[in-house]
Amino acid sequence: MILNFISTLMILIRQIYTVFFISENLSNLRNLCVRRFGVIILFVQSNLQAQDTLKTLSYQDFYGIILKNHPVVKQANLEIDFGNSELLMAQGQFDPKISSNFSRKAIGKIDYYNHWENELKVPVWGGIDFKLGRETNIGDRINPEASEKVNFAGFSVPVGRGMLIDQRRNILLQAKIYQNIAKAERQKIINKIIFSAAKDYWEWYVSYQNYLLQKEGLVLAENRFFLTSQRAKIGEIAAVDSVEAKITYQDRQVSFQQAEIEFRNQSLFLSNYLWNIEEKPLEIPFSVVPSMILSRKIDENLLKNLLEQARSNHPEITKLTFKYQQLQVEERFRKEMLKPQLDLSFNLMQDPKYVLSEYSILQTNHKIGVNFEFPIFLRKERGKLQQVKIKQLQTDLERRQTSREILNEVNIAYNEAQNLQKQIEIQQDAVRNQEILLRAEQNKFTIGESSLFLINTRETKLLEMRLKVEVLKSKYEKSLATLVYAAGLNEL
Repeated sequence: MILNFISTLMILIRQIYTVFFISENLSNLRNLCVRRFGVIILFVQSNLQAQDTLKTLSYQDFYGIILKNHPVVKQANLEIDFGNSELLMAQGQFDPKISSNFSRKAIGKIDYYNHWENELKVPVWGGIDFKLGRETNIGDRINPEASEKVNFAGFSVPVGRGMLIDQRRNILLQAKIYQNIAKAERQKIINKIIFSAAKDYWEWYVSYQNYLLQKEGLVLAENRFFLTSQRAKIGEIAAVDSVEAKITYQDRQVSFQQAEIEFRNQSLFLSNYLWNIEEKPLEIPFSVVPSMILSRKIDENLLKNLLEQARSNHPEITKLTFKYQQLQVEERFRKEMLKPQLDLSFNLMQDPKYVLSEYSILQTNHKIGVNFEFPIFLRKERGKLQQVKIKQLQTDLERRQTSREILNEVNIAYNEAQNLQKQIEIQQDAVRNQEILLRAEQNKFTIGESSLFLINTRETKLLEMRLKVEVLKSKYEKSLATLVYAAGLNEL
């Protein structure tokens, strides 16, 4: 911005110099020009001082504020908490359980029975359940098989279906995999909000550069109009030249006002991304402006790294990979369900009124159970297994297609960035050539071989070309943001 003011000052000095040394009526005009020159100096000084009061918001600072405080980012972090809660729920399948069951039957004055059973059940890995408890039976007509009081300790174990994997192990394994899916989902959400914010930041940058250029053009047109109107009054140039200068000045007034309101509105729009640590929205004041773009070059080495990143760590591909792993666990479980169910249980029993040394443990104080079950046609189990295999195929095909699309998106974004990089160099060279043409036109005007219309045309064209450079720079930065987003990242 300082360079813009210096450039404006040099052009104005050159114009005043022209008036001083070409005009034949120097006396009144010199006094007017000196006063005008003083106003110009004060104007430039005041703007330079204003520049010192401006604060810049760099893209890195903007990026850091979003990552730290944006509600969407905080919402994305909750995906990890949700994954942890899923794992906690799955681990609850292995929690020890205390149970107590009491039942009583009495008819008339007869107390048939009072049955009270307390049990501690401890599930462990492998489908085995350990049990420890006490059973009490009191009454006039209790079951002869039931002891009055008995303590028991034992276990049950599957030796058929459920031996290799059962429902609770299936849930736990899938919950552990889901944690990785939650991390990928979190990264996907953050990448999306950062990508959107990056595009809007560079739109804000363009609106500010347009505002500066329109302001510079307005200052040039205003001073040219003043000088030409003064020269027309003393008859040095035709009156129509001052009309030409006034039209240009009025046109640039409109353009400047439009550029100013666009910059203000873009600042407000960008404020949507800014929140403080207390989760209160922030607003970008007019005194805060974007920083200058630091040129960042890209090459094929960067492309190779991004392609490798996309293959291995892109959130979409990662999610599909872990979903496929979940289906593999589910497939193991569904194959296990094709086996016959055969559960064995064994409990040691102790009646408190007997002494253990008086009888054999294996003959008189145990309870053994065998449970067998097998669906003859297995249609439900086979149907479930087929569904899992179909989902596996669908997920694998989706992963292949998604991977292909993502890699192509990375290459497309890279090609676009490379092309914009070349366009910026060409456009900057064109701006330098246009500056040469403008200086030549001003020199020709000084010796009377050109017109004010041509100078205005050259100058307007130069401002347009300079704005085009800034637009291309903004597009280049947005193409880099697209490249990073396509690779599954949120920054280079």
